[in-house]
Amino acid sequence: MNMPVDMSTTLGNAWFPTPIFTASGCASSGKELSQFFPLKDVGAIVTKSVMSKPRHGRPTPRMAETPSGMLNSIGLQGPGIDSFLANDVPWLLEQKARVVVSIAGETIEEYATLARKLRSVSGISAVEVNISCPNVENRGLVFACDPDASRRVIDGVRKTIGGELPIIAKLSPDVTNLPEIARGVVDAGADALALINTVLGMVINVDTMKPHLGGKTGGLSGPAIKPVAVRAIYQVHAALPEVPILGMGGVSSGRDAFELILAGASAVSVGTASFGNPSALVKIQEELREILSAKGFATLKQAVGYAHREENA
Repeated sequence: MNMPVDMSTTLGNAWFPTPIFTASGCASSGKELSQFFPLKDVGAIVTKSVMSKPRHGRPTPRMAETPSGMLNSIGLQGPGIDSFLANDVPWLLEQKARVVVSIAGETIEEYATLARKLRSVSGISAVEVNISCPNVENRGLVFACDPDASRRVIDGVRKTIGGELPIIAKLSPDVTNLPEIARGVVDAGADALALINTVLGMVINVDTMKPHLGGKTGGLSGPAIKPVAVRAIYQVHAALPEVPILGMGGVSSGRDAFELILAGASAVSVGTASFGNPSALVKIQEELREILSAKGFATLKQAVGYAHREENA
């Protein structure tokens, strides 16, 4: 029979029993998914990116289906950090979930303010710094597309939050040299990288002959972007093999998750797949365990970046 597999993984100094996480924005703070499985059964809940103040988000329509994917233009709607820390985090910790808090800001100072508020919260496993959301109003100022701005955000968060809590920098694929930006944020204090955020896209309604989304552009997710994610993870792991990667982008099966791990991901977030099947994370986790076992891996860590090895030609 299949041999047991140690599925545990680490991002910075944070340990997780399994590598399958939610993707920020696709499960809010986990309450909806908790109807379908115990949240402690997956690696971690990555919360929807939270900002300093409550946000209403962008005008409707906010979603568009596309071949093998979907576009979203939510605009970081959310309750704001104070309400989030008072309500969502305590609830997640009661569920014994491991919590990765995702933060987003419009200025470098806002990120530092958010980090300051997180310092006093116990029980959080890591903080994801979302410097790459492609659907906030100031699209021309995405931090992750500018090496200097992305470094300054991470530097500000690291100096504010101290050395204990791991920082995961979430990067955009909409750049020409992703390894260069990845190296910059690691030098500035990021312990791990989240790759990839959605790909900027657009749909025009041919009946009205106008952009379909209220915000015009949106983030493309789903199976359509998996090859972009594999490429990004592979390139960054080749450049920075010691830096853990939280991989994401179009994962809907254990085989998909395994592909990202072979490319260099130490953990995998699942997002869009949960909309069609709320139990997708549990299914993907079990399928991944079976694949690792069938391939002869005793631990998940043995498979991370395996596609880079010369000898397995």
